[in-house]
Amino acid sequence: MKEDPWRKLREATSARIALGRAGGSLPTREVVSFSMAHAAARDAVHDELSESDLMAMEEVCRRVGLGMLRLHSAVADRAEYLRRPDLGRQLDAGSVELLARHASELCQLAVVIGDGLSAAAVHAHVVALVTRLLPLLAADDGVALGHVVVASGARVALGDEIGAILGARMVVTLIGERPGLSAPDSLGAYLTFAPKPGRTDAERNCVSNIHYAGLSYDEAAFKIAWLVREGLAREVTGVALKDESADRAPRRIGTALPE
Repeated sequence: MKEDPWRKLREATSARIALGRAGGSLPTREVVSFSMAHAAARDAVHDELSESDLMAMEEVCRRVGLGMLRLHSAVADRAEYLRRPDLGRQLDAGSVELLARHASELCQLAVVIGDGLSAAAVHAHVVALVTRLLPLLAADDGVALGHVVVASGARVALGDEIGAILGARMVVTLIGERPGLSAPDSLGAYLTFAPKPGRTDAERNCVSNIHYAGLSYDEAAFKIAWLVREGLAREVTGVALKDESADRAPRRIGTALPE
């Protein structure tokens, strides 16, 4: 029997290739698989952080001596979050007041965890990633961390306002990325030096595709820590800061296993 030339390619990717056909249509299994993936992506967009997620993050922070603040953007609910991206980039009044009481001149780095477009990504990966990231930031001379902030109804740029109020030199925002049909739980990390409202995406670095079939926790933590240290040293992020960590990073793609 002749070997299927597409088999090796299918084994190497989660992309939908060489799906086959049944007459003039797709095989039933592929139609069902697509429907399930589409439902998972929709669920991820509409889901919210649970109390158990928040408690797990608080426990990680407690173990390393950090406090955690719970904040909310200016959106009223998830439906408004999806309709009004601008409100997801602003804190509500109560969160601004709470955050201002914890501002510190010693805060080099603020870590913001946001639900974004996939609370499922935060649920699946943030605790494991933060557990690996914090020791890397504390190593050697260490990076002065303020409170870890968990923000509901968050867009990436919400970290700019949070970092500015805290007086942080840099902000790292860990946030659920827009779900795809093969990765509804992908986490991204966005780094911005001198955060303040109005920063553009060109002024950020991004480490993306952190999930079980993507970037491993160890490699993602290494890249983030490297970018943090270099960004603080050079006082830049974005297009002015290139990721040159590859030669020293642990090469373990697709091995991000759950705790």
